[in-house]
Amino acid sequence: MAPSEPVRIPPQVPPGEGAAAGTGQPFRPGEARTPRITAVLDGRVAFLGLLATALGLALGFIAEGLLRLIGLVTNLAYYHRFSSSFTSPAGHHLGWGALFVPVAGGLVVGLMARYGSTAIRGHGIPEAMEQILLNESRIPPRITLLKPLSAAVAIGTGGPFGAEGPIIATGGALGSLVGQFIAMSALERKTLLAAGAAAGMAATFGSPVSAVVLAVELLLFEYHPRSIIPVVLASVAATAVRYSLVGSAPVFSMPILASPTGTALGIYIAVGALMGLASVGVTKAVYHLEDTFERLPIHWMWWPALGGLAVGLIGLWVPRTLGVGYENIQGVLSAQLVGTTLLTLFVAKFLSWAIALGSGTSGGTLAPLFTLGGALGALTGGLLAALFPHLGVDPRICALVGMAAIFAGASRTMLASAIFVFETTLQPLGLLPLLGGCAAAYLVSALIMRRSIMTEKLARRGVRVPEEYASDYLDQLLVRDFASRNVLTLNADDTLREARAWLEADARGAAHHGFPVIDGEGRALGVLTRRDLLDPARTPDAPLRSLIGRPLAVALEGNSLREAADHMVRERVGRLLILDEAQRVVGILTRSDLLEAHAERLRHSERALARDAGAPLPRPGQAG
Repeated sequence: MAPSEPVRIPPQVPPGEGAAAGTGQPFRPGEARTPRITAVLDGRVAFLGLLATALGLALGFIAEGLLRLIGLVTNLAYYHRFSSSFTSPAGHHLGWGALFVPVAGGLVVGLMARYGSTAIRGHGIPEAMEQILLNESRIPPRITLLKPLSAAVAIGTGGPFGAEGPIIATGGALGSLVGQFIAMSALERKTLLAAGAAAGMAATFGSPVSAVVLAVELLLFEYHPRSIIPVVLASVAATAVRYSLVGSAPVFSMPILASPTGTALGIYIAVGALMGLASVGVTKAVYHLEDTFERLPIHWMWWPALGGLAVGLIGLWVPRTLGVGYENIQGVLSAQLVGTTLLTLFVAKFLSWAIALGSGTSGGTLAPLFTLGGALGALTGGLLAALFPHLGVDPRICALVGMAAIFAGASRTMLASAIFVFETTLQPLGLLPLLGGCAAAYLVSALIMRRSIMTEKLARRGVRVPEEYASDYLDQLLVRDFASRNVLTLNADDTLREARAWLEADARGAAHHGFPVIDGEGRALGVLTRRDLLDPARTPDAPLRSLIGRPLAVALEGNSLREAADHMVRERVGRLLILDEAQRVVGILTRSDLLEAHAERLRHSERALARDAGAPLPRPGQAG
């Protein structure tokens, strides 16, 4: 029996008297099933890659269409003209009349959420994560239409959000929709959802690498070729469409940066740590405002209109806060916004965005956080450059670090944040400060705040979100290293009466619950449990071979413990025989052996922690 090939596989049968359930045909003792060998990739991944590529191409055009839809709503609401050009509402001439535009937009979004779908509320990524974790990545089809429409209304009427969040949510919904129309597993559907989301982000900003990394850090909950390849193909396809439509120039252009000195690099990392503190404050403020809205004695449908009122009032004070505000990010990075203008933008944008998002309207977090982080970073850098000019601090690099680090701290997407700012500015000399600043922000945020702005809402609903991606421990271990070698076997030609007598006389049998049955040549025919042997309904004079009621569930010494554990679940057994090539029993693997493997992992971990802390080491067999 070759290690990678299963032996003859008869139909699955439950314990019985030797007949295959539902077939009426007896099986031959000795027939066995071995674990499925785990494959890294198969032809199905190529099929998903083709679907993801088509999805990416479609989302390249959809993203452009949503931007034009936002532009159309903005032009109609603020300039009373029919045009789809993407423009800022900050230059309107409505006077006090502009106060009611965000209110009207909030009212429309509230109606769409109540009578369409409540899933359009919020910035979309937590909702997509919830569908992945709880609903096999099945997003209702109507979200594919309602999410972009509601976002276009909210942002076009002055909502202080970026277009990327709704586009990411729309892409994820479209990927899920494709996965629901075509027969596929939940894992494959999740891959298409993540591919759609990544394609939406890549199509908006021309940032395929950060889009892939964001999908890994927030949506896939794994790093595996079967998932990464389709996501990459979707992101590249969407970016290609963007390049064909608007060109390949960076979204946020800025002057060429100088290489940072060692001292300046340390300061940029400290700025990242400051952004980590800011991300904690921003996250807590958003959820505090959300809790405040929850306590209002009116239906939640009206909350976006109230949030719109705050947006309108703040917009009268600082018109720059209205709309997506990409021009604000551009102004911060090119040092066109400085001093009190920056400080006013930071305060006003934060209040407008936090209140609007807390009200449950449809909008995103990425662009507003980049605006806040960029403004705060530029302010810090400008102050340091004025007070300590000899340090060589560049306020523009501080703005870059602030943008990426505040999002890294708030969302816990350290790599995606750093790569995104690099891709959207194409400043290679800023990459090192970005990595250091994002790492510092992530560290500070994680030490202070248990959950991120993406996962807090899910945690409040009782959803547990994976926070670490590690290789499967059981997949690294082999059966031969954990199988028990002291196997007690029964002779197939013995009678049940003889087996019972042996159980009563031999104390060794008391520690075992399953016994392999072997023939005269030592080959395994099946397994009988203690319950089988002591069943009073059995005929005492029946030979043991006649009591075998199901095919053998076996493993080979070269199988991994993960393959063996999965095989136990499929076969609904608590033990697997370990056979050699002649089908002779050389060991047995039980559920207790699998637990012992995990206990060994815990002991190693606790020894390392105890060694670092100077505490007594755990004793062998003590898992803590």
